[in-house]
Amino acid sequence: MKKLKVLFICTQNSARSQMAEEFLRQFAGDSFEVESAGLEPAAEVNPLVVEVMAEVGIDLSQKKPQSVFDLFKERKLYDYVITVCDSGAEGKCPIFPGLAQRWYWPFPDPAKVTGTRDEQLAEVRRIRDLIREHVQRPFDEAFAVQDPFAR
Repeated sequence: MKKLKVLFICTQNSARSQMAEEFLRQFAGDSFEVESAGLEPAAEVNPLVVEVMAEVGIDLSQKKPQSVFDLFKERKLYDYVITVCDSGAEGKCPIFPGLAQRWYWPFPDPAKVTGTRDEQLAEVRRIRDLIREHVQRPFDEAFAVQDPFAR
């Protein structure tokens, strides 16, 4: 069976798209080829994101942000392209050319969190959990449709 190809994109590929990529890989990596990229990739994954993802057993410490342009130059094609920019940055959210189902899942930007370190970590955890729930939802719903007693 052919794996569906999914691309998560945001501006810097340093937080939201990285989290979504890894959650999809965790939930259904056997059914999907999944990548993430950004319009203006950062030098590294956001350290707060690396820390909160490690709390749920996902290691992003060696991940490197990549450019949507590099994927385009490689002539990669995807079945689904999902942008995860927040609603305030929707106009700057990158697009990826080609025939694909396009979804827009707005999440707050972890790069914009403020406050003490503990407050920042709490907010990034909240964003992480929103992304995890959103990525997991189709699998929960699909199972519930198959088995009405699943809930």
